[in-house]
Amino acid sequence: MSALPTLFAAESQPDLALYEQLSRTLRKAILAGYLPLGSKVPASRVLAADLAISRSTVELAFSQLEAEGYLHRQVGVGSFVAIAAQPKPARPRKTAAGLSQRGKMMVEAGTCRDATSPFTAFTAGQPDPAAFPRELWGKMTQQRWKKDGERLMRYGDSQGLPELREAIAGYLAQSRGVVCDAAQILVLTSSQQALQLIAQLLIDPNDSVWLEEPGYLGARNALLSAGAKIIPAPVDHDGLNTELSSTLSPPKLIYTTPSHQYPLGVTMSLPRRMALLEQAAQHNAWIIEDDYDSEFSYEQRPLPALQGLDQQGRVIYIGTFSKVLFPSLRIAYLVLPPDLIPAFVNARAAFDGHTPQLAQAVTADFMHQGHFASHIRQMRVLYRSRRDLLLTALQPLSELIQTVNVNGGLQFAVEVDHHREPQWTAAGQAQGLALRSLSQFYLGERKKSGWLLGYASLSNIQINSAVDTLKKCL
Repeated sequence: MSALPTLFAAESQPDLALYEQLSRTLRKAILAGYLPLGSKVPASRVLAADLAISRSTVELAFSQLEAEGYLHRQVGVGSFVAIAAQPKPARPRKTAAGLSQRGKMMVEAGTCRDATSPFTAFTAGQPDPAAFPRELWGKMTQQRWKKDGERLMRYGDSQGLPELREAIAGYLAQSRGVVCDAAQILVLTSSQQALQLIAQLLIDPNDSVWLEEPGYLGARNALLSAGAKIIPAPVDHDGLNTELSSTLSPPKLIYTTPSHQYPLGVTMSLPRRMALLEQAAQHNAWIIEDDYDSEFSYEQRPLPALQGLDQQGRVIYIGTFSKVLFPSLRIAYLVLPPDLIPAFVNARAAFDGHTPQLAQAVTADFMHQGHFASHIRQMRVLYRSRRDLLLTALQPLSELIQTVNVNGGLQFAVEVDHHREPQWTAAGQAQGLALRSLSQFYLGERKKSGWLLGYASLSNIQINSAVDTLKKCL
């Protein structure tokens, strides 16, 4: 409706009466879908004021359109669109100019899209929104809005709300052994944004980057978009193999998920961690430690973060609330070595300013009041029970499916026969199963064939039903 004055001005033809010009404008707006079927047209008095014409002119136009069948008018109620828009064939738009070289690299690298529905069977990386204390969160949001709404409506600190950064620093020190203070925390909207920032600020075209093989597609895509030369660093039962990686080209940056390797679920051993830090020092390289779901370790307490072992300030630590709270919260963070803080904060300000302040404030309250730790404990119990149920349900298929590293996380990997995997994947996907193939996580030669099976967002009934469907597909 707000576009009508602009459309009316575009239709201006001095040789036509004003009511005819308005009739033509409204007719085109209806046929184009700007005024959908059943929508209410502004009152003649309002439209006359908006267009700076007389009300009688608007009434004449409305009467004509009613006679033509475009409008249906009810006395005392209003005028409504009486026909639907006409479908038009899509026409490709020409691009005025070509993409930049970096733009082309970003398009070619692709993107890593998360599933929008957590209830698709075996969707990986999804927490359960039904288990989140929504009523408590809503109450805390209202309290914060009432208390600080005016302040939180303003522009915020690009580095993040100080109280949230303090809460994050305290939590990481206690639970992950991260050595930092609030000044080293940079609050972002996602771990993917963190990876993009790192890639843009630390990587030049053709710089060598070690990436776990198999490894996280989001990291691969972000680094490729910056022009990095990706060098697969093999993963075995102890994590990134530092002995084999020592034969690779010297890296500018090393990406790793040491607490819960993605996608295989391996935990990097302490000797490997120390060796990796030593290699980074030898090559004067940065290490990206992506600690995406370390909170969910079911068999033993996870090893402290690699960042806490770092004595030379080479580790950049990534964390996110998407897995432990809920994905649409859109809050993640970086723990930066002190020398990198000014550059990253300035770059973040240039990218998109800051993360919404209200969400940051409520998250800070949620942490300070103890709800965050309590929620993680409850979800750890819940997700472990769902993992156990999935393992039990898969047991009859043990000759066809072998589980891999099931000690934590929101999903685990399974291996299947590499000859049958494509056919089974297609059959499962046709039945609505989110069977994410392990092959896509390999940049070089595929070593394992199988799937990543998510369970955290599924109820017990959904888990059993999904496995029954999988049995039929196999």
